[in-house]
Amino acid sequence: QPNAMGGREVGGMASLLAAHRDLGNPKHRQEVQEFWGGKEIKGEPGLTATEMFDALESGKMKAVWIICTNPIVSLPNAKKIERALENANFVVVQDISHNSETTKYADLLLPAAGWLEKEGTMTNSERRISYLPKVIDAPGEALPDTEILWRFAQKMGYGGFDYANTSEVYDEYCLMAKGTNIDISGLSHERLKREGSFQWPVP
Repeated sequence: QPNAMGGREVGGMASLLAAHRDLGNPKHRQEVQEFWGGKEIKGEPGLTATEMFDALESGKMKAVWIICTNPIVSLPNAKKIERALENANFVVVQDISHNSETTKYADLLLPAAGWLEKEGTMTNSERRISYLPKVIDAPGEALPDTEILWRFAQKMGYGGFDYANTSEVYDEYCLMAKGTNIDISGLSHERLKREGSFQWPVP
């Protein structure tokens, strides 16, 4: 999901789990553990974006993987962010451009596909989900963010990442949202292509 609204929906915040589940709620943690069959999920939230750079600067955190953002520009106190990145042992930057202010601090630069170069969905501020088709091929070795992540997980030997395409990732997320206040278990890429956009919930 390539925006802030969609990022919250899929658990992209330190205090959230996927489908608006609350990390501090034991029932919600149990639901996610059972869905993915993973290890116990701890209830303490992770670090926020600004806290992560505090931790990098102090040495408490050793490495960071930055995806689709440019924290030297987007976070306050650019000099502090630069110091934090200089102090980190390992910095991964995954972006569509090699010219951002942050990429010069990367130990590993992963080329990501732009929005016309990958398929996916977008959720806007009125809860409307739209399908975004791939229009052109990505240049060079660039890949969709999702594929970069599942390839990494496969190389690391993590189970549950045997996806053939982005549509399968979306199907899994739709199933995880079933029974929640943002239930979209009735959606799929195919249905969005066929019928157009939908406002959640779509059980």
